[in-house]
Amino acid sequence: MSMRKIGLIGGMSFESSAVYYRMINEAVRARLGGLHSAEVMLHSIDFQTIVDMQKAGRWDDAAQHLSNVARGLEAAGADCVLICTNTMHLIADAVQASISVPLINIIDETAASLNAAGIKRPLLLATRYTMEHGFYGDRMAHHGIEMMVPNADGRTLAHDIIFNELCAGKVIDSSREALMRVIETAKEKGADAVILGCTEICLILDPAALPLPGFDSTALHADAAVSFALEGVAAQVRSAA
Repeated sequence: MSMRKIGLIGGMSFESSAVYYRMINEAVRARLGGLHSAEVMLHSIDFQTIVDMQKAGRWDDAAQHLSNVARGLEAAGADCVLICTNTMHLIADAVQASISVPLINIIDETAASLNAAGIKRPLLLATRYTMEHGFYGDRMAHHGIEMMVPNADGRTLAHDIIFNELCAGKVIDSSREALMRVIETAKEKGADAVILGCTEICLILDPAALPLPGFDSTALHADAAVSFALEGVAAQVRSAA
């Protein structure tokens, strides 16, 4: 049995896509040993094209664009597809409907980890689209999780840090401190965990160094892809050794 091929829709931003690639390959090497690495196909798109669609509310156009990319990955042999960004899971159902292989959903994987840890009321830190459009909270509610978001100022702060700094490769200490204050406020209001709900936030916040338990959606998504890719393979490698 060979490992399954992972198809990544990346470039949104390329900063976090690089994290996905590293995490996936490190996990495969850790599970299989030796010099094993993942079978990965990455289609990295021009993020500015997507940002323009987001700002204009052209979500149907974005869905069509990512669906075309997903079909291309499937045609190239991908056994699963990941959209390497939380925000674009707003149109994940449309992308899944366009392909016959599984789309591994970052919200479902994060919810599964939250439920396993007994988390009931996590704070979501993400882009404005993810925090305000409802798709993320609705899907979390389907898993029995009551999600919190920051107040208007906190949402603006997180959104601006993501787009103006992290997506541009800038990690600024004062921004980290500002996000920590948002988390402290949420803790006072009853939050029992923090979802790093943008794939770039792991660049500035360490989930193990927060005032509340941290759940890094990027890491959880990457790990789910590896588990799918290696289903049945790790045991086979161990027995062969």
